[in-house]
Amino acid sequence: MLYISPETIDAIIAHAHSEAPLEACGYLAEKEGIVVRHYPLTNVDASPEHFSLAPKEQFAAVRKMRSQGLRLRAIYHSHPASEARPSEEDIRLAYDPDISYVIVSLKEGNDVVRSFRIRAAQVEQEDMEIVAQFPVGRTPQENKQQRSNRT
Repeated sequence: MLYISPETIDAIIAHAHSEAPLEACGYLAEKEGIVVRHYPLTNVDASPEHFSLAPKEQFAAVRKMRSQGLRLRAIYHSHPASEARPSEEDIRLAYDPDISYVIVSLKEGNDVVRSFRIRAAQVEQEDMEIVAQFPVGRTPQENKQQRSNRT
């Protein structure tokens, strides 16, 4: 399950639109189990069909995450004219089985965001839940339990 803040969803959709018709790309960082920040990166391929992250920007983003107490949770990119599903190239280049791969589709004017786990070329769509940030020390599961106890 990928828990993500509504602000982060809005930001990656806006980034995808700002880069269209090229693919946008970047990192998503989490704190206490919730993706709370995006780090837009340059698509050095400048292509509408694939992306490559700028290495210097990658390292700078990871350093900034760590300094802010955040952890890399996902790589995101956009598909300006195709579905929100990994392409063959996306699958081939998915190097880290421990992170999520988030795809923003802008196909036909419909903004669709989906998350995937890719391990050994096997793709599994990952459930996503858009959630507000929780009080420090509480996980998304604990917050959900807290809400259900109130009803």
